Amino acid sequence: MDADGYSLDDKRNFIDGKGDIPDIIRNFRKRYEANPVDKKGKCFFVPISEIKENGYDLSISKYKEIEYEEIAYEKPEVIMGKIDGLEDQIKANIAELKSMLE
Repeated sequence: MDADGYSLDDKRNFIDGKGDIPDIIRNFRKRYEANPVDKKGKCFFVPISEIKENGYDLSISKYKEIEYEEIAYEKPEVIMGKIDGLEDQIKANIAELKSMLE
């Protein structure tokens, strides 16, 4: 469950009052038809033997498989070059604005 229909900050403001709950109920009702075993999905079955092995700990982090995707970043020199270019453009725009005000 990601959301319960209220904001996740300390104020807990009302959003829709439902969040993921309708989806959870729908999936629970179809649990035997769907037989969700993909541990990367939002809902899945965990064999009782695995739960016993984990000391009956039902923390999702014990069972859910998380896929990490590698993010390729540009080299720092390239990023700095882009920042320099943006800064030059900003300076040119400021100079243009100043000349309009004179």
